[in-house]
Amino acid sequence: MQAETNQQFGIVIAGHGSRDADGIREFEQLVELVKERAPQHQVSHGYLEFASPTIDQAIAAQLNADAKQIVMVPGILLAATHAKNDLPSELLTSAREHPDVDFHFGAPMGLHPLLLQVVQQRIVEAESASSKTVRRADTCLVLVGRGTTDPDANGDVAKFARMIEEGMGFGASYVCYSGTAKPLVADGLRAVAQLGCARLIVVPFFLFDGILVKRIYEAADAMQEREPELEVLKAGYLGVHPNVADVLISRAQEAVEGRAEMNCSLCKYRVQIVGFEQQVGEPQRPHHLQVRGLFEKAAVDETVTEFAPYVPHPIEAESFRIIAAGRDWSVFPEAHLTVLQRLVHTSGDFNAVDDIYFSAGAVETGIRALLRCKRVVTDVTMVQTGLKRALLEQLGIETWCGVHDHETALMAQTQGITRSAAGIRRAFEKFGNDIVLSIGDAPTAIREAVRLIREHGWRPQLVIGLPVGFVGTCESKAELKRCLQVPRITNSGTRGGSPWAATVVNGLMIDAVNQLCSLATNKID
Repeated sequence: MQAETNQQFGIVIAGHGSRDADGIREFEQLVELVKERAPQHQVSHGYLEFASPTIDQAIAAQLNADAKQIVMVPGILLAATHAKNDLPSELLTSAREHPDVDFHFGAPMGLHPLLLQVVQQRIVEAESASSKTVRRADTCLVLVGRGTTDPDANGDVAKFARMIEEGMGFGASYVCYSGTAKPLVADGLRAVAQLGCARLIVVPFFLFDGILVKRIYEAADAMQEREPELEVLKAGYLGVHPNVADVLISRAQEAVEGRAEMNCSLCKYRVQIVGFEQQVGEPQRPHHLQVRGLFEKAAVDETVTEFAPYVPHPIEAESFRIIAAGRDWSVFPEAHLTVLQRLVHTSGDFNAVDDIYFSAGAVETGIRALLRCKRVVTDVTMVQTGLKRALLEQLGIETWCGVHDHETALMAQTQGITRSAAGIRRAFEKFGNDIVLSIGDAPTAIREAVRLIREHGWRPQLVIGLPVGFVGTCESKAELKRCLQVPRITNSGTRGGSPWAATVVNGLMIDAVNQLCSLATNKID
């Protein structure tokens, strides 16, 4: 049934964007369907990433049509980072620039009853394509979500699966994800194959076709090939459907009427959720600017992402001129100079660099790790706060320090270790190998890191160990120096501290930005 919307307003349907042309085409077909079903509204669309028009261009289209009331509706299934941070930041920017226009933000599509009906239809269509008759009690529903860093959104996928399982009478349901969250699709299908069901129905909980949906179907085909006695059916994704269009129209109407609902009770940005305590109150800022309108940019210029070189403040530049002239630097490898000279700047001591130890390739490995893994873990917040915010944002690097978290305190108390060591143990559990670890305060943090590396196969991409002090400090750094399994940067004396550990990371980030800028410049030339 078509949604009832009598009041006229402009609707901006905000999509994520895709590298896959099929996904873009289907999104735009859905936009046309919304226009057909809500002809009284001016409807435009834009994308956060990869495709054009961009969100700001979609809003500009509304303003050019003299819209005085504009609703942004996320063309996104669940409330995760894009719906909670990126899209609101876009809308707030436009609202500040156009105070005479009434802007509203709609809720994501969410677990709407109309979407349940679409999934029901896709499942029945998949069943009808089979020549076999299998009871649903002997069938396992496998619902595949996108996967996010937001446990609330991932939990909604599980809730949706449970509602379909009970509503349609499946013998079991299993949830897996295409990325970011676990279990991943291939792992989930292998686990489900052991349940003893006669049939699996794999349902991508996605709005449109795209790279990830194609990979889900490929995984289902691979499972069918490996398990010929088990029937694996591939159901369709939501797609261009009247129900989907009506949900978007309904969300727009709710926003105008002040009834847009978000699940704030379990939102990691509003309340302390176990494991995500540090993100309470995190500011709304976009994370997508480097890939906004990506294909449009690529058509104009092959250089997609622009990086400005690091430009120091004039006083900082003068300091480094003095440092460069203050001693003979030719005895050090050129790759180490940025880090070493910044350590002199931090310590005020030319001799501070004489006992700095770099394992082979540590600087180069650290730069690659920052660009690929984009996460720095620290032992204390002083290291975290010493990292240059502008560089972190330019490179898209996240930082994490668990020393003050509730779970860290519990672990330290119950296991008889320091909070710094407990924070390192949590990083091992939480992030695995894809981190740069920077320790600037606690020798016990170094000892715990070395223990996990030697006894449990942990392999951080780079370990920076530069605590200051007299109790266990020299011994812990010597232990790290002998830890051959990982790249490492440390020293052999009592000097160091949080500013030193932060300085090393800052030096690596400066080199990373300058290298990217150089690559982009060479590409243009």
